Amino acid sequence: MFDRLKRLLGLGKPAPESDEDPEGKLSQAWQDQKSKLMEGILGREHDMVMHAIFPYAVGGGLDLYYYPHGVPGTAVGTKELSDIPNQGAKNKVFSCYELAMFTRHPINLDLAHDEAAPFGRAHQGINRVLNLIARYSAQAQLNPNETCEFPAEMEKVGGKCLIFDACGPACDIPGGVFGVMSVIEIHRSEMEFARAAGGAQLIAKLNHAGHYPYSDLDRDPVA
Repeated sequence: MFDRLKRLLGLGKPAPESDEDPEGKLSQAWQDQKSKLMEGILGREHDMVMHAIFPYAVGGGLDLYYYPHGVPGTAVGTKELSDIPNQGAKNKVFSCYELAMFTRHPINLDLAHDEAAPFGRAHQGINRVLNLIARYSAQAQLNPNETCEFPAEMEKVGGKCLIFDACGPACDIPGGVFGVMSVIEIHRSEMEFARAAGGAQLIAKLNHAGHYPYSDLDRDPVA
């Protein structure tokens, strides 16, 4: 029980699974494999994790993982959408996947909850979006180049516009393909362009302007 409490508070790792728990051993082996695959896509993982007080599996928040050694800035990723291989969130490209969002701001977890600081403001926005999109991914397929808009009446995120893309290479695993889906916040005019001309055209414009795959909106729209 003490080990469980420490994990909830983000102070330690979960206790090793019992030999009589084959499903638990499979899940742990997959988590270890998935972590290596994600590092191959996002770069080396930071040694600190932002653990939720209440576990995602029982309705709490996501644990957030950080990747400051890939593209300039910081990637924030999930690891709870696929507990075992080829189950959980999936789409036309991946038999299972996790999510990531990117900010240009360098990681500073001391300021993660300070919305007056650039990294803290970006982190809080990413945290809100990832938690909502993670729940949504359990009910709907989120495919590359598709867009999404939060209803205007939603607190904190109302009216935010997003586009999804496959992030980095697909990874072959037994029985399927694992990958990371990037969630990119975009300007409304960009979302309207994507819906008219296709998401791939917007992704190309973001790439050309040097804004891909970041969700920072302190920039001019590309459409």
